[in-house]
Amino acid sequence: MDRLIPKGDGPETRVFEAMRYSALAGGKRLRPFLVLSSADLFGVERSNSIRVAAAVEMVHTYSLIHDDLPAMDDDDLRRGLPTCHKKFDEATAILAGDGLLTLAFEVISGEATHSNARVRIELALEMAKAIGGQGMVGGQMLDLVAEDREFDVPEITRLQRMKTGALIAYSCQAGAILGNATEHQHHLLLAYAHDLGLSFQIVDDLLDVEGDAEEMGKATNKDAEAGKATYVSLLGVERAKEQAAILADQAIKHLEVFEEKGNFLRDLADFVVKRRK
Repeated sequence: MDRLIPKGDGPETRVFEAMRYSALAGGKRLRPFLVLSSADLFGVERSNSIRVAAAVEMVHTYSLIHDDLPAMDDDDLRRGLPTCHKKFDEATAILAGDGLLTLAFEVISGEATHSNARVRIELALEMAKAIGGQGMVGGQMLDLVAEDREFDVPEITRLQRMKTGALIAYSCQAGAILGNATEHQHHLLLAYAHDLGLSFQIVDDLLDVEGDAEEMGKATNKDAEAGKATYVSLLGVERAKEQAAILADQAIKHLEVFEEKGNFLRDLADFVVKRRK
């Protein structure tokens, strides 16, 4: 990302500074890890998969910048640092998010990502599906609606599959596309990603209740203060923990066909349940 995100030398430099500030601020890098690890299952060259991994993290960062805005979640802290609109200003933050989103598609569609144009088109098409109105953006809309009405468990599950799970699923899907996976292998990776994504979100809900704000680098108890229904509020802490563990175990079972090649993905499922931030 450091190489791919411009630095600029003109009046527009400020937006590049904001893009770099948010994208290079750290984080778990879970989604790019999924791209690399799923692509490794099929022996994809790292020079190809690393570009897709970077593009996915750019999209994730764009979503965080916009989610943090006063019109959305109105957060002041992200990854232990001032959010983009606090560091710069709201207009610059909006443009920084827009810049990262469009740069992600530029990277994916570039010939350096894959020599086969069909593969590049499929990567771009599936990313657009994952992050648009029927994916991440639609999920964010549902999250806003959730502030004014009570959601039950199936509705919360749909919300999280769209808002968080869709990009996680694409991260595994991208590896399958790059690696020319069979339909069965593709299906197994998507099943893994769906279970992993829900487990990840349940743990996120638990950390919002039980986590330490300083350790996490962001505010906690936000959902309760906003009156939003979550897995924890609907299931209770203990049942939520049990469900997260069950989903992680299910995710791991989907990897059996990949044998020892899937060990990194298995370890990630274990990490997701045990993480503290």
